[in-house]
Amino acid sequence: MEKEELKRIINISNGTEKAELVLKNCSIVNVFTNEIIKADVAVDNGKIVGIGEYDGIEEIDLKYTYLCPGFIDGHVHIESSMVSPGEFAKAIVPRGTTTIIADPHEIANVKGIDGIKYILNDSNNLPLDVYIMLPSCVPSTPFENSGAHLSYKELSKMIDEKKVLGLGEMMNYPGVINGDEEVINKILIAGNKKIDGHGPMISGKELNAYVVAGVSTEHECSTLKEIKDRLRLGMYVLIREGSAARNLSELIKAVNKDNLRRCLFCTDDKHPEDILKDGHIDYNIKLAIKNGIDPIDAIKMATLNGAECYGLRDRGAIAPGYIADLVVVDNLKDFNILKVFKNGNIVGEDKKPLFKVIPSSTDKVANSVNMKAISLKELDIELKSNKVNVIKLNSHSLFTEKRERIVQVKDGKFQYSDEDILKVAVIERHKATGNIGLGLVENFGLKEGAIASTIAHDSHNIIVIGDNDFDMLMAIKEIERIGGGITMVSNGKVLKSLPLSIAGLMSEETLEVVNNSLKEMLNIAYDKLKVNREIDPFMTLAFIALPVIPEIKVTDLGLFYVNEFKFIDISI
Repeated sequence: MEKEELKRIINISNGTEKAELVLKNCSIVNVFTNEIIKADVAVDNGKIVGIGEYDGIEEIDLKYTYLCPGFIDGHVHIESSMVSPGEFAKAIVPRGTTTIIADPHEIANVKGIDGIKYILNDSNNLPLDVYIMLPSCVPSTPFENSGAHLSYKELSKMIDEKKVLGLGEMMNYPGVINGDEEVINKILIAGNKKIDGHGPMISGKELNAYVVAGVSTEHECSTLKEIKDRLRLGMYVLIREGSAARNLSELIKAVNKDNLRRCLFCTDDKHPEDILKDGHIDYNIKLAIKNGIDPIDAIKMATLNGAECYGLRDRGAIAPGYIADLVVVDNLKDFNILKVFKNGNIVGEDKKPLFKVIPSSTDKVANSVNMKAISLKELDIELKSNKVNVIKLNSHSLFTEKRERIVQVKDGKFQYSDEDILKVAVIERHKATGNIGLGLVENFGLKEGAIASTIAHDSHNIIVIGDNDFDMLMAIKEIERIGGGITMVSNGKVLKSLPLSIAGLMSEETLEVVNNSLKEMLNIAYDKLKVNREIDPFMTLAFIALPVIPEIKVTDLGLFYVNEFKFIDISI
């Protein structure tokens, strides 16, 4: 800041000059002192310059509605919204989120550094500050083929960028605890920057080792004990309320006046329908209040705590010198958002965006489906007996169970029957290796058709499930034709497709358009294809390919038994 500019701001602050903007008659939520202050807020050049009685060139009377700091999402994968960063911003900024800490490991698994740069480029010039945690585990495991491999050498080229705050969720916690060379090198390049954790169920000396290595946050807690263990070791705990994982109502029980300064909010993965229906971090706040948390404490967890956790010292509170990221709400119970300011400019009102988005180039993240030609023969499952290992799906859960079943066999090959056992295939789609992993699934419930998708965590190969090979093959070819996305086929006819042209993960359409398509596809899945209504067909399908969630999964390399970290035969 130049000397003359500093003098001018001081003059505005002491009342001898007018501010550019004054928000009059505010009920200010003070997250430092846990009180409501009746005062004006003076804003100039995007920053708060005074609290008290002020005159402004422009004045807005808030009529003593409540003024909060802008909300911060401590850990989010933009890709899970299935839209670009710009379209994502249009959905969440009017709900009060003005800063996010994004981990782009989904797109990085497909497009590597180009994927990370796309997220950064498309986030420029938005009324949303998008900070990045560099993905630490691409690929997430050695048991699958992804589109990229990010070693510490690749990550070191980006770690010093201004918008990069550190290293993303360290899923390879065994590598940390056992001193794996590559993992240690990644930790070292982070230097003094943040390292996010992903270590559910670690305890005792192993948790000590995880923390002493530099991991300082955790968003995967599922029990109150896990939270207490981590808080006692000085970690920050991110309490999550997303689409797949809805942990807040249970985990908020661990929060009290003594430990809440180490707790913050995140969404992790949130799908279009849930953002449009429930909201974003504002929903975490409302849910926390509903579960007995003091409203100012809930707001503090959504603002100041996140800012301090990630070293963002210019935000998270309403005080002189802080960025004028501000949220106006009608009351502290219903928490209806009326207006949102970013850097002192109004950017949202009545949950509608007041800004336009200019998309960045998608050239380096498009055309992401690169696969070998596939025939019906390659979908055959050859069996040594009629006794097989099956992936059993559980209602409303990403966890699966390994079950033994008897199936029909003809000429040494699996035969479909009236039993609820379907075929699933994962086809490598990044480097045209021709790898195809096959498995059998029960409790999905699909009849007379197939569903295929390029959203298949975390390597995002093509995954397809069906009750006949013809529809499965057609679904695979439709995915190739649209360049990635989700499709549904029945009796040789494509029922509906949702193209996801950005890395096979995100659409260039608006969130509303994507949500409407997904709603229509969901109805088709349940009504026409008779998918089990106790599961989300697209989310469930996506996680059948993730070999880090128990108990049994399938990757492009074959059927994988997570409990023993090894591949197994379908035949018993």
